[in-house]
Amino acid sequence: MTAVPVLDPVQVDAGRTPDPRGRSRRTWSHRTRLAVVYVILIPFGLLFVAPFVWLLSASFQPVSDIFSWPPQWIPAHPTLDGYRQFFGAGGAQAGVWFLNSAFVSISVTVLQLFCNSLAAYVFAKRRFPGRSAIFLLFLATMMVPPQVTMIPNYLILQHVPLFGGNDLFGAGGHGMLDSYEGLILPGCVSAFGIFLLRQYMTSIPDELLDAARIDGASEFRIYAQVVLPLCRPVLAATAIFTFMAAWEDFLWPLIIISDPNKFTAPLGLAMFVMKNQTSWSVLLAGSVIATLPMVVVFAVFQRQFVQGIAMSGLKG
Repeated sequence: MTAVPVLDPVQVDAGRTPDPRGRSRRTWSHRTRLAVVYVILIPFGLLFVAPFVWLLSASFQPVSDIFSWPPQWIPAHPTLDGYRQFFGAGGAQAGVWFLNSAFVSISVTVLQLFCNSLAAYVFAKRRFPGRSAIFLLFLATMMVPPQVTMIPNYLILQHVPLFGGNDLFGAGGHGMLDSYEGLILPGCVSAFGIFLLRQYMTSIPDELLDAARIDGASEFRIYAQVVLPLCRPVLAATAIFTFMAAWEDFLWPLIIISDPNKFTAPLGLAMFVMKNQTSWSVLLAGSVIATLPMVVVFAVFQRQFVQGIAMSGLKG
């Protein structure tokens, strides 16, 4: 038996020997591009972060130092008087505002995750006549400013039958106005959330769903046990968007809420500002406390947030 000679890969592929100079040039070019990107992005990042940093720093400064020039980024005379006065002036009522905001924001977030994901699953994985047209209609609602729909929503909530003193025809009472239901229900569905989830769900292979159907799984079970676990990144992104929007909402609670015990944090702080217009240290302390929940939520879920946004944008 004739032995097969072993050829040296270097001799066989001598024409494609890597050039160290070419590799170094590519590495240098890549580093140069990264340096240019960082030089551009770092100033913009500092520009966006600076207001919050100053807000946090000023909340620990006495009033005499808040308006000093140049601004003090590190408090020269740190104090907690602003926070003491805020909780002393607001008292238990300030705690009620934040509890109301937490309850409304979490409720809206949970309802949107369920309703939006269910609708997105239908648009992404179910076939029925008019699917594309209905989906485009949902997207068209994103072009309508929310201020336009406030009056219709107000009238609908006011005339909900058998609620808030209303009769069967929706007359005689205030309906869902001045209630937690009125704060939560109008925000339980979002066209943007449906779009974001639907874009991600289209990347899930149909073979996984077909295998589950062959095993006898119902459509709701496929949605709950197959699709949702694969959508955790985009669900986290949607949850952050929804929670932040619900927590920061000011205009809608201002319109429908009149009971101070149902004020949300932005509305309660606005009323607090009207009573304490010159107490800047107190106002800054309250603003920091109102901002912290959103910062904490984003810090905890930032990895899933970035991954969900990236995947939703790349998948068709």
